[in-house]
Amino acid sequence: MKSLDLANYTPIPTVYQLRYAILKKIQVGEDPLPDIQGREEVKRDVLRALLSGSHPYLVSEEGTGKTRLARAVAKLLPPVPVIKGCPYNDDPKWPRHMLCPRCRQSEDPIKEFGVEIKSGEKRFSRIQGNEYTNEAKLLGLKDIQAIAQGRSPSDPLVFTGTGIFRANRGILFIDELPAIRTKVQVLLHPVLEEKKAILEEYNFEHPLDLILIATGNPQGFSHVNEVPRPLLDRLELIYMDLPEWETEREIMLRERFRVREDYFAQEEEAPAMPRISLEELERRVLVPAWIIDLINGAVRHSRRCRFLDKRASIRGSIRALDHTASNLELEGRSVGNLRDALTGLRLSLRGRVGLRADLVDFENPRETLRKTDEVIEDLLWNALEDYDLPLDVERERFRNETVSLLSERLDGVSQRIGRFKELSKLVETLKKMEESRSGGELGRLLRTKGAEVVLDGLVYSAVETIMNVAVHRRLIDPTLLEGRVFLPKQVRALS
Repeated sequence: MKSLDLANYTPIPTVYQLRYAILKKIQVGEDPLPDIQGREEVKRDVLRALLSGSHPYLVSEEGTGKTRLARAVAKLLPPVPVIKGCPYNDDPKWPRHMLCPRCRQSEDPIKEFGVEIKSGEKRFSRIQGNEYTNEAKLLGLKDIQAIAQGRSPSDPLVFTGTGIFRANRGILFIDELPAIRTKVQVLLHPVLEEKKAILEEYNFEHPLDLILIATGNPQGFSHVNEVPRPLLDRLELIYMDLPEWETEREIMLRERFRVREDYFAQEEEAPAMPRISLEELERRVLVPAWIIDLINGAVRHSRRCRFLDKRASIRGSIRALDHTASNLELEGRSVGNLRDALTGLRLSLRGRVGLRADLVDFENPRETLRKTDEVIEDLLWNALEDYDLPLDVERERFRNETVSLLSERLDGVSQRIGRFKELSKLVETLKKMEESRSGGELGRLLRTKGAEVVLDGLVYSAVETIMNVAVHRRLIDPTLLEGRVFLPKQVRALS
């Protein structure tokens, strides 16, 4: 085991460690989740959620690889120091008020107990959800022996932490969340919202540093217990289907029984812990002001959509913006466009909106998710319909410019947009909007990513939005955009 230089070590929250690890893999062109074959969109949704500091909720049937995916995420975590023997994985450099009752009671827990290194894969705690999963399995129980020795039943030292506390500073994996009784699920609210466990009986609150990955069936599908809406609102719903034929065949060959020497290998030395600076964790992408407006408009449309019975909270807007930015990071681009917005909206809203009961296919969750995604695209279509962008242009010239521009390659568009009088005038309107509302983000990005790359992305996003709004104003025909510029689809009917 490599020695630890505590003097130069700084504790970093788990969510930042994961974000750092994913960004580093992307930057060098490596797959952050190489253990997961196929299911590329599922992996990308999980990575988008983690880059946004969110908690994935995997909707799936049995045998789809949920546990493997959760463990693959844990492998991204670096090793961390913990106070030796601490049941809550306390960091040796945490302030006293963050320590568990055992460590807090010691004058010098490092000297008394020592320090050990915990690998990323061991920073994983699993809770199997079923009808017997109660508060004791989720949080902990009383140590009867300690009480028999004279300690008060309300003394925090009598409490022995279980699932959630074992996951502190790592991954908490709850398999089949809806199988847990709803009144027990409620105990997760402060864990996700306030990042702490609340033990009222002991008048004790303990800070927690973890990422939750849950599995199960969302409300509206077959389920045992309802997942409370406030809890579902704090999760990102991701549908994980059975793999395609070729992928399943590869898994069969890889996972079949055989004698493997690595089953008996000694544990390797823990790799060095990365030094993570806050600067490396900052977003270095730009979601333009008009895309932010359209995301906001789409979520607001969910609250009056005729296809939905359950509407999105403001957390839906926040997360949709977060996931739009995460998609840019995942794809190594600098400036967001309409397709990024739809990606962010889908990941954010799937678990926060609910189809009307007559539209839910209880026998086919995949079909229900497909319809939900269609409705979310329709919300963006409606946001474009309502978008207040002044299109004071000479109609025929604008149409001819659109045809001419779309006949060319759209990469490097910022270098050519000046040839198109009507289009360039509208692009300048949007660019001025961005400059006035970005709070300096555009300038910072221009300095760090380079003017040409950023301006190309900004102008492309502006042109795409202008053309979409023009379609809604009937200035151009939608067929002009097919195969060239993304155009959200409208849902006219669902059955």
